[in-house]
Amino acid sequence: MKIIKFDVGDILQMRKMHPCGSDKFEVLRVGSDIRVKCAGCGRDTTVPRIKLEKNIKNVETRGVKVE
Repeated sequence: MKIIKFDVGDILQMRKMHPCGSDKFEVLRVGSDIRVKCAGCGRDTTVPRIKLEKNIKNVETRGVKVE
């Protein structure tokens, strides 16, 4: 499994949309669990790193798109 690098403040584009319709999340905390905030509605949630990494489509590092 490929480890995806991201840091606090990065924007993650996910494969599935949040119920509010947004597919982008801002990283608030990094560790074994990742805390993210929805860019659409502002709801924040804590997700296990393994589950989150499987669902990441793209990482935008501080406004710079990284593939």
